[in-house]
Amino acid sequence: MHLLDRTLKRLVRHGTLTVHEPSGRTWHYGVAQPGWPDLGLRINDTKVTRFLALHPRIGMGEAFMDGRVEIEGGDIMDFIRFIRRNTPWEQPGDIDPPGWLHRTTKLIASRLDQFNGRNAARAHVAHHYDLDDRLYDLFLDANRQYSCAYWEDGVTDLDTAQIAKMDHIAAKLQLEPGMRVLDIGCGWGGMALHLHRIAGVEVHGVTLSKEQITYAKAWASREGVADKVTFGLTDYRDVPGTQDGGRFDRIVSVGMFEHVGAPNFGAFFAKCHDLLADDGVMLLHTIGRADPPGATDDFTRKYIFPGGYIPALSETVAASEPNKLMLSDVEILRVHYAKTLLEWYRRCVAQKRRIVEVYDERFYRMWLFYLAGAATAFEDGGLVNFQLQYVRSRWALPLTRDYIAANEAGFRTARQHSAGPAPVLERSATF
Repeated sequence: MHLLDRTLKRLVRHGTLTVHEPSGRTWHYGVAQPGWPDLGLRINDTKVTRFLALHPRIGMGEAFMDGRVEIEGGDIMDFIRFIRRNTPWEQPGDIDPPGWLHRTTKLIASRLDQFNGRNAARAHVAHHYDLDDRLYDLFLDANRQYSCAYWEDGVTDLDTAQIAKMDHIAAKLQLEPGMRVLDIGCGWGGMALHLHRIAGVEVHGVTLSKEQITYAKAWASREGVADKVTFGLTDYRDVPGTQDGGRFDRIVSVGMFEHVGAPNFGAFFAKCHDLLADDGVMLLHTIGRADPPGATDDFTRKYIFPGGYIPALSETVAASEPNKLMLSDVEILRVHYAKTLLEWYRRCVAQKRRIVEVYDERFYRMWLFYLAGAATAFEDGGLVNFQLQYVRSRWALPLTRDYIAANEAGFRTARQHSAGPAPVLERSATF
């Protein structure tokens, strides 16, 4: 307990935390302050304390998953938010233990995990995206967007925010009817279908998830556009040109670059360069870190996104520069993903019984820990979202950014005058 005592004294300054040992002894940390919670951490296993001290992120995650610790006075979101607020990105300090040995070990392990050859990449994608399809029905929006939404002023519901995200990306792509678009990491097909609906473009989406491909093809067929919106179970490194041997007018990639791995950044951008037409435009939407290049935390690597890595802007741009892709626009979305993740968390809590039915209590706790950790990393940690626009020709787009807002306004107007909302694939009938 003495190691954990030192750790909590370092982490908790505002608000109070009372730790209850199995022996009945209690430890108190922090100072009560207005606006800060008073929480309790009940430890049910004496073996937990040392691991919590040495490995706070994965230690807390595993202990919570197994029921070896319990949160009192709140839930796991309240607890992780409490710790994060005490160690915000804007101030010195970190949740992880200080020391070069810990940092070096973590960095090496993370880099080895990121090589992501074709077989490893397929396995890593299956680990997360080939989960029981009913799980995603329970917390995603109607368009199945499993990435950061775009919360415009006054927007309070997830579906509207996700449509705004897709419109925002479409606006930056400057689409025209008949253009051929490649969607790298197409997910369940929501973005590809949206781009076709609003702009009349032809889209080919690729992913490594068998579950996603099945879902996306069925969705396109249901909408009667399977000849215009197609999908393939293809590694980005193996994507051929268009059917007539040409290149794509536009490339979009949303929430996929986090799975590429730093050792493969150069290969990713080289492939995009080769697939993009001379006057083409590419939009890359990815989670990013405000810090310099770093490492993926142990909990995320083990349980959520094996092979995954959140890039720094510096290493992303450095990898694109040698490939003759001109960075034409950069936008940093700061708190948008926090709002998105908080809504996903709320929905999962409301659907606890159904999630436990599909999996079990331990999975449910793991999923909540993942969502809570991610949400607070965007609220008070060093995570943001990058939207990076690339061109091969400096003349490919208007010279000012006015066209982005104009395109978005046009999409909104067209939607207001349409016969009804865009069709979506029906929810699973299982629930």
